[in-house]
Amino acid sequence: MNDATGASGLPEPPPLGTAMLAPTALNGEVALVTGGGTGLGRAIAVELARAGAAVAIGSRDAAHRLDGVEAVAAVGGQAIPVELDVRDPDSVGRAFDATTARLGVPTILVNNAASNFPVPAEDLSPNGWRAVVGSVLDGTFFCSTEFARRRVAHRGGGAILNIAATTAWTGGPGTAHSAAAKAGVVNLTHTLAVEWASHGIRVNAIAPGRFPHPKVLAQMRGDSNAPDGAETVPAGRVGRLHEIGWAAVWMCSPFAAYLTGHALVLDGGSWLRRGIAMPAFVPIREQLGAQPR
Repeated sequence: MNDATGASGLPEPPPLGTAMLAPTALNGEVALVTGGGTGLGRAIAVELARAGAAVAIGSRDAAHRLDGVEAVAAVGGQAIPVELDVRDPDSVGRAFDATTARLGVPTILVNNAASNFPVPAEDLSPNGWRAVVGSVLDGTFFCSTEFARRRVAHRGGGAILNIAATTAWTGGPGTAHSAAAKAGVVNLTHTLAVEWASHGIRVNAIAPGRFPHPKVLAQMRGDSNAPDGAETVPAGRVGRLHEIGWAAVWMCSPFAAYLTGHALVLDGGSWLRRGIAMPAFVPIREQLGAQPR
């Protein structure tokens, strides 16, 4: 509830470190988190470990893998680093083999690895398009099908969580490559949920809003000390990284056993924001400071 000072907006969550589920809720589960060494992926990996899962941190970057493992270890969890390029099916297979050899067959997959950069569509190169679609959409498909084949062979069921974006529904001026790929991820979530339900595999997605962290602020604004954009969010604040971790843990847990094919928007109401009088339209080239064509 809001306090007596008249402050508006949604309340802050319980503090970082608070357990969302019992610390044994995911005992015996093995989670592979792609892009699990930074940002949202690391936050999800930490909360999965806090709930009892053993976690494989998948990334192309060795330093990122180490960061993720250290973050999990800091909360008393078990994690291993796994080299993984989600765009390469052979690399995906090797990552699953490595995880299985050290932790067991993965029972949870979080498809978090992605890439993105703002650019007017007419300036987007074929290589730029392929790089983003390859990470976001191809990577989600390659990892999901590898996971499903192994879970079906193991006859054990499992849970897949894809990281989507609200641009999947609204479009994303300046991010045509990412928005189109995320739309594919949402569609894939719906399709695979139906195909694999009979095998006991659930497939869901989260579409996060503003969950700023230094890397994102530095990439998108050029300044890690830049404002976080809370003034644009109906909730009156941005998301806290552990909040998306909690949502992920619940969606991958036995407590969400009947939930599949769902895309959860977690953004404080931002994507629903509308005004009676809309602000003046600013072309995307002007917004991005791109030179006129």
